[in-house]
Amino acid sequence: MLAQKQAEEAIVSNFSEAHDHEGKEDHHQDKEEENTSLFNVKNFLWHGGSVWDAWFSCASNQVAQVLLTLPYSFSQLGLLSGILLQIFYGIVGSWTAYLISVLYIEFRSRKEKENVNFKNHVIQWFEVLDGLLGPYWKAVGLAFNCTFLLFGSVIQLIACASNIYYINDHLDKRTWTYIFGACCATTVFIPSFHNYRIWSFLGLGMTTYTAWYLTIAAVVHGQKEGVTHTAPTKLVLYFTGATNILYTFGGHAVTVEIMHAMWKPQKFKYIYLFATVYVFTLTIPSATSVYWAFGDELLNHSNAFSLLPKNAWRDAAVILMLIHQFITFGFACTPLYFVWEKVIGMHDTKSICLRALARLPVVIPIWFLAIIFPFFGPINSAVGALLVSFTVYIIPSLAHMLTYRKASARQNAAEKPPFFLPNWTGMYVMNSFIVVWVLVIGFGFGGWASMTNFVRQVDTFGLFAKCYQCKSPKPLPAAAAPHH
Repeated sequence: MLAQKQAEEAIVSNFSEAHDHEGKEDHHQDKEEENTSLFNVKNFLWHGGSVWDAWFSCASNQVAQVLLTLPYSFSQLGLLSGILLQIFYGIVGSWTAYLISVLYIEFRSRKEKENVNFKNHVIQWFEVLDGLLGPYWKAVGLAFNCTFLLFGSVIQLIACASNIYYINDHLDKRTWTYIFGACCATTVFIPSFHNYRIWSFLGLGMTTYTAWYLTIAAVVHGQKEGVTHTAPTKLVLYFTGATNILYTFGGHAVTVEIMHAMWKPQKFKYIYLFATVYVFTLTIPSATSVYWAFGDELLNHSNAFSLLPKNAWRDAAVILMLIHQFITFGFACTPLYFVWEKVIGMHDTKSICLRALARLPVVIPIWFLAIIFPFFGPINSAVGALLVSFTVYIIPSLAHMLTYRKASARQNAAEKPPFFLPNWTGMYVMNSFIVVWVLVIGFGFGGWASMTNFVRQVDTFGLFAKCYQCKSPKPLPAAAAPHH
């Protein structure tokens, strides 16, 4: 037993040393530049790989346009369910992000022992599944992850068009989608998650401003005359709202890429949990106050901006959210860029311009889908139920159970169970509960409800809707009506 314990400690130690050595190699030039100039702009803005960078990336990526749809979800769920489900899915999401980090470390420690070098290769989630469980799991992980990230990018484009319309309604939302599709295509020039340091920092500041603007503006506005709070009233609406919250805390489809960008990935374990706790301070007050002020009226206004009075504060929040959605588009698209580069053999290319040119075909289908399905709000729930439920919750839980199903795998595990679950049985119970809950409630009931709601939007507004949930045109005055 003593020899076995020493062997396990040696594996973990070698893994840490390998990462330290790799981190020193990869960032040796950066460190030299830092010694030359303490305030080197390039390093400060461009090269990020610390624990803080990862925290900013997780927190910034988790809250984007969902801030604007959560009041809509509260109008479907009711206040109590809305708050409780946020806390529940926040904890569950943090747990599965922890599982993904454990599996990444396990995969990488095994490859390190085989002397595999990842210096010019970004590890992705489907490669972790392939290395630990085989090609079938790789195919499943690749399919769900890429589809989720594709629609996650689509949602950002829809949100951009929806938001800018509240500042300038001279153009319809579809035209704005064309414009922002072109703007977001410039993310092809950002090489990897190392280079999102300043963007993640600014992005979180922007969502923090927007969340507190929503909170304060709703309180200052006060309750609308005759406001009602009748939710929950229908099962379809209830489970649609619930899956939107499941989607809110399922933003870790890019966890592996964020970890790989860290200088010491083994420090990631609880970063997502700390990011989620901060996110609670943004989502719960803003959704609660807007729902308190407008109540059931939100059922027909999936974007909270549409109900708040137009002024300089709201315009500032809209502009900041537009910038943040550009950043989040890059977050969602970058893993897709990596996959595409690997498919066409361009992943090792050092030229940024060549890689950017190769990445452009990824943006085109995203642009097209945003024009076909411009349903801000309902599309979040559909993506949450059908894609996030598997990508973020079910697959990581099943993968963890299968990776450590053998006693030898548990004994030689690079990461042991956390301190609050001192044995493997507790891990299996927790993972099994998540699989069953999300499969039945998230995918089953949530899928039924969100698709019912989504089809209803298609029937009401049609595909390629020119201006979804825009103000209705003013009727002609009686005197101007044509004579027959």
